[in-house]
Amino acid sequence: MIQFTPVGDSGVLAVCGSEISEQVNAQVMALDAAVQAAQLPGVVETVPTYAALLVTLDPLQTDADTLIPALRRLWDALPPVSSTAAGRLVEVPVCYGGDYGPDLAFVAQHAGLTEQQVIDIHCGRDYRIFMLGFLPGFPYLGGMDERIVCPRLQTPRTKIPAGAVGIGGKQTGIYPLASPGGWQLIGRTPLRLFDPAGGGKLPYAAGDRIRFVPISPEKFETIQKEQGAAL
Repeated sequence: MIQFTPVGDSGVLAVCGSEISEQVNAQVMALDAAVQAAQLPGVVETVPTYAALLVTLDPLQTDADTLIPALRRLWDALPPVSSTAAGRLVEVPVCYGGDYGPDLAFVAQHAGLTEQQVIDIHCGRDYRIFMLGFLPGFPYLGGMDERIVCPRLQTPRTKIPAGAVGIGGKQTGIYPLASPGGWQLIGRTPLRLFDPAGGGKLPYAAGDRIRFVPISPEKFETIQKEQGAAL
């Protein structure tokens, strides 16, 4: 049962469910697409999350009392949504271990596995992007294998390089920019995921799927040179 709640005078929060699941997230993405296609007057931006959609509005053009009925009509008109109806599949090359993934050994020890087994498990499935947040373009990925679940660092690092791939609890993700962070770093991608100078366009969006592809250090250096130095 969807719930619509005003957020101050400049937004409406549409909560599609109470659990993290691909089915609920697919409903969020479907509503997001419908809102964008409808071009409702006064709507400024939409922000899809795990189980909710934030619709921001211009209070000089509309208000929650006007927007909520319009959103409900869009919701009621949605066709049945499948959890498998995802967007694009984006392959992300990753060099695992060593200087690229300094915490791979710890993750392997914590899981009772070899480092290669952790790599194989991490690369062995596609991950749905449930939402973007924390940093510009940081993908929160669902569906990680329970065998490689690992706690965050007790003391976060003050700087993590752009492209670092980490595990934090039951989630895995990619740091698009150099930043502080507390996830266990198991590898790094040479792809330049977020470039403010290039307009900030990302190679993926919420609702897409990511597949990690292991590469050698030599391949990492080649791709990085082709793309330019990471931010």
